[in-house]
Amino acid sequence: MNMVLGSSTALITPFKNGKLDEQTFAKLIQRQIYNGINAVCPVGTTGESATLTYEEDKRCIEIAVEVCKGTKTKVLAGAGSNSTAEAIQAAKTAQACGVDAIFSVSPYYNKPSQEGLYLHYKAIAESVPNTPFMLYNVPGRTGVDISADTTIRLFDDIENIYGIKEATGSLERTVELLSRRPNLKVFSGDDAIDYPILANGGAGITSVTANLMPDLKSELVKLALEGDFAGAKAINDKLYPLNKVMFCESNPVPIKAAMYIAGLIETLEYRLPLTLPSKENMKRIEDMMKNYTIKGL
Repeated sequence: MNMVLGSSTALITPFKNGKLDEQTFAKLIQRQIYNGINAVCPVGTTGESATLTYEEDKRCIEIAVEVCKGTKTKVLAGAGSNSTAEAIQAAKTAQACGVDAIFSVSPYYNKPSQEGLYLHYKAIAESVPNTPFMLYNVPGRTGVDISADTTIRLFDDIENIYGIKEATGSLERTVELLSRRPNLKVFSGDDAIDYPILANGGAGITSVTANLMPDLKSELVKLALEGDFAGAKAINDKLYPLNKVMFCESNPVPIKAAMYIAGLIETLEYRLPLTLPSKENMKRIEDMMKNYTIKGL
């Protein structure tokens, strides 16, 4: 099984006049490839997946696969839902598009038991055999936490489940998981703590800030995985103020605004219920960006 590891970017989804801006989306992916990112993640939280149509969801994945074809950059696509049947269909669609791996957010709103989470993920992963599969734990958004016991049970029982994107904000969770299963691939899902997770044995990151700074994020991961923890920490420290302001409102509101300010997207559009950042936060984002060099293609 060819696992997707290293640096990955939770891609924004650009819109123009309310529709998916396919040309800009492709350019954003090309920029990620040029700046050394190991994988791109279309249609996740940062991609406003909750408000994309099924057709838009599929098209985003298709574009990512097309652009990354023949490069070293892989596609780690989102395929999650609070309906297990819908998540299975999304995973099968992603697999048919030719993605390298799938990550699936825990079911939101339903608040299932740990047994329910186990059966949910078992059903999805087994519906796409031979495709590497990652769990995605973000209890602050979903209202449910995939416990360490459930994560380990899934890793032990389901052949293609190889890792988890941990966005609990808890370093202890990463330490516990890797102390019990050293071969489990843990990805940091919180930009601010990428370095400490990698230093504790993490295998990669899925970053929001990498939309803006793919060069530094890819270098941070490269250094950490090579054992240069001092170098990785220096980059993590440098990016800390930017990481903080990227979450001054609900993701992806700030990162999308930053991409617009940087000239990387032509229009600043969100899908309701997300809206433009406040004037105060827009200024905070703009002022913070003056401290960084933002590379283009």
